[in-house]
Amino acid sequence: MQIILGVLFHFIGGFASGSFYIPYTKVKGWAWESYWIVGGLFSWLILPPLAAWLTIPDFTQIITHTSGSMLWITYFFGLLWGIGGLTYGLGVRYLGVSLGSSIILGLSSVFGALLPSVYYDFFPKAGKDTFSNMIESSWGQLVILGLFICIVGIIFCGKAGMDKDKALASQKKTQQSTEFKIGLGLIVAVISGILSSCFAFGIDSGKDMAHEANLLWKVLNPGDGEFLYQNNVTYVIILWGGLTTNLFWCMVLNFRNKTFKDYKNTKTPLLSNYIFCALAGTTWFLQFFFYGMAESKLGNGASSWILHMAFIILVANVWGLVLKEWAGVSRKTLITVFVGIAFIILSILIVGYGNSIK
Repeated sequence: MQIILGVLFHFIGGFASGSFYIPYTKVKGWAWESYWIVGGLFSWLILPPLAAWLTIPDFTQIITHTSGSMLWITYFFGLLWGIGGLTYGLGVRYLGVSLGSSIILGLSSVFGALLPSVYYDFFPKAGKDTFSNMIESSWGQLVILGLFICIVGIIFCGKAGMDKDKALASQKKTQQSTEFKIGLGLIVAVISGILSSCFAFGIDSGKDMAHEANLLWKVLNPGDGEFLYQNNVTYVIILWGGLTTNLFWCMVLNFRNKTFKDYKNTKTPLLSNYIFCALAGTTWFLQFFFYGMAESKLGNGASSWILHMAFIILVANVWGLVLKEWAGVSRKTLITVFVGIAFIILSILIVGYGNSIK
């Protein structure tokens, strides 16, 4: 029953993450940086402490007596993840929900399982697996195999993206065709995929805060198992890092593009724009709210991350079909992108299995 609940929570979180960008498509007359940061204020500033306050009594005390070094490294991974989240929005903008999410999340899932081991080769820590351990073990070899399969999938998706670029260039210009930029989009997607995996590192770095929340809850609720919301206190610190990165860059873009006027431009539907941004930001946060619940049930950080990514890719591609992002392309292009996505999902499952048998 615990496993079923864990998978269900991952699906709900994956649905939220794969769907969060949809409300942004309803925002009218605002520059990207304006609606991105308004939604982000809900995602990274308002909802994390609210969720922690509702689920963890005295969560601020856990934070205040946590060591400064732990808070800093958790915040630092949040900063790096913030760059990944920022470029995620750009990747989806330039490649579409389907293609952008598949490439970014495929990379994020595999690198999220691989990069920590490389780090621990240089900075060994008791109980942590190194890349050398991975090469010498069957589970590690599976993870590395999954990485190569993911790269194959991304090559297929990139080929489909280039074919779509050619198809759109020969058609009458639409909003979708003017936004679609395969070269820039792929560069942004690779950066985002690698740095987005830092969220998983942030959760691991701040795990002592979650453990403390878990222990306090068990004292008050003996015999009731693991605390579903233990990760909520860690999210507060990680997402402060994400807010720092995104707020800085969006303010730079507002200044450079002279788009500060968006926030009070009465020529745009201000109320609905703010509502859709709030909805997008809230939906985005729900992915990790349910991710934390799922990890509490499954108890395997790496495999939980992989499963979470797989569900997001599936949901994002359903939205890609609903939004007709591949309308007007040839059957060959559609087959190419679906083969690429299948490779990415296969790589995620292989990496997840490898982590589960170590």
